[in-house]
Amino acid sequence: MNKLHDWPEPVIRVQSLSESGLKSIPERYIKPATDRPSLNVEEDPSNMDVNIPIIDLTGLSEDGNNLPQSTMDQISLACREWGFFQVVNHGVCPGFMDQVRETWRSFFHLPMEMKQAYANSPKTYEGYGSRLGIEKGAILDWSDYYYLHYLPLTLKDYNKWPAPPDSCREVIDEYGKELVKLGGRIMKVLSISLGLKEDRLQNAFGGDNFGACLRVNFYPKCPQPELALGLSSHSDPGGLTLLLTDHQVPGLQVRKDDKWITVKPAPHAFIVNIGDQIQVLSNANYKSVEHRVIVNSDMERLSLGFFYNPKSDIPIQPMEELVSTDKPAFYSPMTFDEYRLFIRLRGPKGKSQIESLHSPR
Repeated sequence: MNKLHDWPEPVIRVQSLSESGLKSIPERYIKPATDRPSLNVEEDPSNMDVNIPIIDLTGLSEDGNNLPQSTMDQISLACREWGFFQVVNHGVCPGFMDQVRETWRSFFHLPMEMKQAYANSPKTYEGYGSRLGIEKGAILDWSDYYYLHYLPLTLKDYNKWPAPPDSCREVIDEYGKELVKLGGRIMKVLSISLGLKEDRLQNAFGGDNFGACLRVNFYPKCPQPELALGLSSHSDPGGLTLLLTDHQVPGLQVRKDDKWITVKPAPHAFIVNIGDQIQVLSNANYKSVEHRVIVNSDMERLSLGFFYNPKSDIPIQPMEELVSTDKPAFYSPMTFDEYRLFIRLRGPKGKSQIESLHSPR
């Protein structure tokens, strides 16, 4: 693990590059032609009105699941066909969602020396960062971020959370509690929609011993957005992701039928996506889907990805109820700790990681 102790090159903050007024981006951020975004939506009018499903969770509470069957069917279809959906009426206060987003925006607009006090290393990634992966000379993404742990409590370290702006740690802590509850409710729904008992998926994550962490992404203005990506194409390595985005600034793109669909966030919705661990546990009934982030030259963008993950040291493999002679186990067992080391070493690489897990036939 020694190779994970430090970054291979000096870290440059993308926000500093953006605010320096440069007219062209450094070569380190220019993606290969095949990976560059198409920013002209007129090229494919058929994509302009397409959006990921929006699902109303009225009826889902901590006390129980009273969602109508039609909503359960919508969720099941979204997990099988999209790997992504948005949820509204999810139980988290809209005013609080705004407060959390703006608290983090204030952090990223603090003076650089205050943010640098929280600079991260590739050993744990906790803190203020600007790259994923430790490959020397890698082409980088046009973003900075902040990463921190909520659960397990043994990893939760308030000293690694930003103290400024005022009450930041309290807001982050409350947000974690709210999203842990929402994530648990959604896990029950996913379990039922797979035809399993409501606690089956949560138990496969380790029961009460699951993990939870937050990555706040900051995408500064980019003078050449057609050459760069805010976040390269990848599927999320964890279990379930709950994403809070800027309403006004689109940027997230989801891969569907070999086309990139730009997500249009509904006001005060969370974007939910299936991670690789649920794809494995569901024996590929539910799909983790490639996504990426595009940037723009006019507006910065902020998003908060909350990751609800399995306990890090238990083997994750297809649940036996979803394995049969007609549909044998697609994946070999692997712990989440082993699995996420791949992205920490190599950075985001499409779906190459989960595809490498396929059991030999």
